[in-house]
Amino acid sequence: MPRSLKKGPYVDLKLQKKVDKAIQTTDKKVIKTWSRRSTVTPEFVGLTFAVHNGNKFIPIYVTENMVGHKLGEFSPTRTYRGHGGRLVERTSQLKG
Repeated sequence: MPRSLKKGPYVDLKLQKKVDKAIQTTDKKVIKTWSRRSTVTPEFVGLTFAVHNGNKFIPIYVTENMVGHKLGEFSPTRTYRGHGGRLVERTSQLKG
């Protein structure tokens, strides 16, 4: 269920301070954050964030299409290695 419109989008306070500082100084450094739950607001557009995925930080350049989404949506936490393939075929031949 989405957040109530009357409450407004959630942005972590520390992240908001970092964004405000980056905008004031026109600094293009990467903003490192663990706050995957923060909503992307229009003032984030043009900034680069390093969002933690549980293992490492994934750099994300924010565009207008991302506004309204959460930062965590752009930093996948699970690696999909695929089903089947050559390894599965080979083991089934050895068993059969």
